[in-house]
Amino acid sequence: MPAITFHEEDISYKLKHKTAVRKWITDTIVAEGYKLSELTYIFCTDEYLLQINRQYLDHDTYTDIITFDNSEEEGVIVGDIFISIERIRENAGKFNVTESHELHRVLIHGALHLLGYTDKSPADKKKMTSKEDFYLDKRGF
Repeated sequence: MPAITFHEEDISYKLKHKTAVRKWITDTIVAEGYKLSELTYIFCTDEYLLQINRQYLDHDTYTDIITFDNSEEEGVIVGDIFISIERIRENAGKFNVTESHELHRVLIHGALHLLGYTDKSPADKKKMTSKEDFYLDKRGF
């Protein structure tokens, strides 16, 4: 079984270029000095993600992504990343980018959270966006 898996909840969604996406995310993790153990991406609806946001984070807002770090060992990545495909589609239109570009941005955003990057302060958000852009340029597909 691959170290990176993709699943759907409450939605039917097939990720294109799965093998290339797995390699790109794995390469990112390794480039940041981490080891990949297990990473699961779950594509879902806005409502599904809203329930997770309410239940686990006590937030009553829609979001495009929620990342759960399940790592028990320093430098080893184990996590679950939930992504709202509805939010990806809406944000792609809002930011005037393709759906696949927005999805890739969010995929790498979640991985960067597991690598220790945050986006709470303006400075952290700027650094996170810079890392997203850097790794998006390295996709090669």
